[in-house]
Amino acid sequence: MSQQGYYKLSLFAALLALCVVLLGAYTRLGDAGLGCPDWPTCYGHIDVPEDAHEVAAAEQAFPERPVEAPKAWKEMVHRYFAGSLGLVILALMLIRLFSRQIKRPGKGLPVALVGLVIFQAALGMWTVTLLLKPVVVMGHLLGGFATLSLLWLMVSMQRQWFNYDGSALHDLKPLAWIGLILLIAQISLGGWTSSNYAALACTDFPTCHDQWWPNADFAEGFVLWRGLGVNYEFGVLDNPARVAIHLTHRIGALIVFLYLAFLAWKVSSVSRGSGRGLGFIIGVLLLIQVSLGIANVVLHLPLANAVAHNGVAALLLLSLVTLTHASSRYR
Repeated sequence: MSQQGYYKLSLFAALLALCVVLLGAYTRLGDAGLGCPDWPTCYGHIDVPEDAHEVAAAEQAFPERPVEAPKAWKEMVHRYFAGSLGLVILALMLIRLFSRQIKRPGKGLPVALVGLVIFQAALGMWTVTLLLKPVVVMGHLLGGFATLSLLWLMVSMQRQWFNYDGSALHDLKPLAWIGLILLIAQISLGGWTSSNYAALACTDFPTCHDQWWPNADFAEGFVLWRGLGVNYEFGVLDNPARVAIHLTHRIGALIVFLYLAFLAWKVSSVSRGSGRGLGFIIGVLLLIQVSLGIANVVLHLPLANAVAHNGVAALLLLSLVTLTHASSRYR
């Protein structure tokens, strides 16, 4: 395979990873994380049992989990796409290891991606077998974002995206890395909010229960491990603990918004051409993301809006990955 062909396959993998992230959000937010009570099959099938005798057998095998075909299909479609992505990433690794025509990226990145996909599959299994344990669900979310980011980095290593002053870009390297770290922390908080069903702990904005600082139990809200055998579907926390998680996510959103707005202005002001365009893209995505977050609260978490909130977070992350890679590349 030529370098150009490898670039196209890498780009396809990145786009497929974005679809997997969106499907994962759709599955999680559609309360279908336990749509199939086993893994990797669904009630022992490679698809969803729908015939009467199959449904009866499935419900006899899993009496605690009656078959809900719409939820099960959400889960299985997500698994099909994730499995396909894993095969594409495996192909990228094998091609990179054994083709002498491929020079970029280095061999280490495709190998690391295969390792990450294997761990991500384990997290997907534990999501089901550990009954939506929040720390596992959040880890699975972050694993999906990490896979997407590394694939996009692989694409970026094969293309020269920007044409502007390298010294000015390199000067932004520390600021870009701080922005990336803050955004990852905020995405983690979003995953913790979602996995603990705390997105609607406050249903008004900018206050919460008509108060600027309502009753909140931060100690209980951020317990990462609560033992085994607990079913976390629809959450186990009381309202003060969920309010604490929700408030922390809001505060994090404010900090990230202010910093990334400054970073977007900085990139646009010191750069020319495509660099200025990247600053503009970061600013626009940031405004869209904040608007979607507010809409999640005031509109009581409509599914399409909540999935879009995850999708724009992914695009914002990719824009920061692009900036940090470019600023680290130039001297």
